[in-house]
Amino acid sequence: LNAPATSTLAWGVVLLATATALLDAADGPLARRSGLASAFGARFDMETDAAFILVLAALVWQAGQAGGWVLAAGLLRYAFVAAAWVWPWLSAPLAPSRRRQTVCVIQVVCLIVCLGPIVPQGLATALAAASLLLLSLSFATDIRTLARARHPSPEV
Repeated sequence: LNAPATSTLAWGVVLLATATALLDAADGPLARRSGLASAFGARFDMETDAAFILVLAALVWQAGQAGGWVLAAGLLRYAFVAAAWVWPWLSAPLAPSRRRQTVCVIQVVCLIVCLGPIVPQGLATALAAASLLLLSLSFATDIRTLARARHPSPEV
């Protein structure tokens, strides 16, 4: 494709991804307000968020805005699920977390920004790396919480 067509396609992807993210942000509050919220809906939302992040990460990589390592952002959820097969204590329920929600939003927004055709590759790489670090720290926090719940420390 020539440069104008590539730029138009890139802006189209940014627009579509932004619309998808905005609709995703609206569905939970709408479900709660209308009394349609459920555990299944929350789980489905979490899984679609993970898939969306994987797609965005793949697009960022494909666009040359970051190296293949950016796919880790989309693969962390699936690695966590796979690890729970080996260590079943990882599948214990976690309390709802504003941190998890915020980190997910930051991850999605950063990946969408990385797709912008006016975003320099160096800046995109830095944004993708920073948001991946934040996501990794969030997963590490949850793993630590689950590990502590598995082996509670004795009360002093």
